[in-house]
Amino acid sequence: MEIPMGLRYDKLGPKVVKALQGRFFEAWYFSEPQEAVEKVFSLIPKTDTISWGGSMSATALNLTALAAEKGYNVIDRDKAANPAERMELMRQALLCDTYLIGTNALTEDGQLVNIDGNGNRVAAMTFGPKQVIVVVGMNKVCKTLEDAYTRARTIAAPANAQRFPTYKTPCNETGTCANCNSPDSICSFIVHTRICRPAGRVKVILVGKDLGL
Repeated sequence: MEIPMGLRYDKLGPKVVKALQGRFFEAWYFSEPQEAVEKVFSLIPKTDTISWGGSMSATALNLTALAAEKGYNVIDRDKAANPAERMELMRQALLCDTYLIGTNALTEDGQLVNIDGNGNRVAAMTFGPKQVIVVVGMNKVCKTLEDAYTRARTIAAPANAQRFPTYKTPCNETGTCANCNSPDSICSFIVHTRICRPAGRVKVILVGKDLGL
């Protein structure tokens, strides 16, 4: 008999939460996306300035649009009039109060692995914003750290490259990682976050659904 993924997620999710907490992250698991959305905004004071990195998971949950609708002050790079303004907004985002982000992979023992092209997303995760809220679909959970790196390099990165069809990378042509040195590579920075410091700054919200790439 085939076991529904939701049942597996509900059994595994709380164990991953406990592992994250053991590494000084704040963490929660929710079976339903709406519960996760409510938790996200319960963690953000109304006085906070919010920004975000490129996150298909945050987009899937409509978090960025909801932040504006709820009256938060937002730093939205997509509102920039030109590339120079966009870059300036990305810099400003590194000093926001709350930064929303996804992750490329998360291990069962509570470690995050992320790949970034420009570095702004992983920079915010490691230092700058007062708090970082990471929204993660259970499809991102990997057994081991090696599995997490493999997922980030061979699944997440090629899939994300497809979002930018003008990028001239081998994975955009073939769909598979070639460990390239292309000028358009979106794999410039690989960050492995094994412990949250200061404790509680990074908050991880696991969702019992498939979210993001």
